[in-house]
Amino acid sequence: MAQWESKPALATTTVFDMGKFPFTCKKVETSNCDSPQTSGSTPPPKPLLIVTPTTSGEYPVILFLHGFYLRTCFYSQLLEHISSHGYIVVAPQLYLYIPPNGLEEVELAGRVTDWLSSGLQSQLPENVEANLLKLALAGHSRGGKAAFALALGYAKTSLKFSVLLGIDLVAGCNKLCQTKPHILTYVPRSFNLSIPVTVIGTGLGPEQRNCMSPPCAPDGMNHEEFFNECKPPCAHFVAKDYGHMDMLNDDPSGIVGEMSGCMCVNGKGSRDLMRRSVGGIVVAFLRAYLEGESGDLVAILDDPKVAPAKLEQVEFIGA
Repeated sequence: MAQWESKPALATTTVFDMGKFPFTCKKVETSNCDSPQTSGSTPPPKPLLIVTPTTSGEYPVILFLHGFYLRTCFYSQLLEHISSHGYIVVAPQLYLYIPPNGLEEVELAGRVTDWLSSGLQSQLPENVEANLLKLALAGHSRGGKAAFALALGYAKTSLKFSVLLGIDLVAGCNKLCQTKPHILTYVPRSFNLSIPVTVIGTGLGPEQRNCMSPPCAPDGMNHEEFFNECKPPCAHFVAKDYGHMDMLNDDPSGIVGEMSGCMCVNGKGSRDLMRRSVGGIVVAFLRAYLEGESGDLVAILDDPKVAPAKLEQVEFIGA
């Protein structure tokens, strides 16, 4: 794990803009592709969306877990933003129509993690290498909770995660209805984690869209409690005017995509601003703790107004 010391803040930061690395998106099915570059490679346990730089070099890897019932393609613009800054993003489609129970979801994520060692390299462009010694784990909504559970050891993996990121993550409907495994303890700093953590939340996630729909990220089950239980070093950012689905693409496809736009309270601002804010925070945190380059993260912590979306709450607890 890279360590960094606080440095004078940058006058500005470029993490909220697209990065300098050209990238490509690739879908990988569980039945292996027949193309020459992938023949003989190990198929993944679940279908994947891989977003990777195409410029020759070695890059850190991010395993990204999708939210409840959502499709990995709904996150393509967010993942492209992150990848353009020099990261390989692997997003497994853990389920489609019938979600597994929470423990099974974590176990599936663990199986994909183990596949990375044997299968990822063959799916990358020529002269692009995955650095699995710099492996980040991230997730949104229920996938964010699954990411925390995986990092906490509810599924054993052969690889070690270097950092953990949760994006408007949710542990269930209420304290009496947590999804399994029940990882929230409501005891401050109780998570048994020894890696840096960033939690990104939304201001509108706890609000009800109407009297028939529960909040998508209810109080006591969302980013606030997850951050409260994180040990240092940890950071917390809240986009005040945006909702639970506002980091997705503008127009997610299909019936599920249409439903994703009407289940939660959405912000009135541009989703592009929210995606750039989330993507930029992710990149800044990864640079700080995977690369030892703290300037962008310090810039955001010192002046949250540099983010395209308004950040109401910004906290950092150092080790």
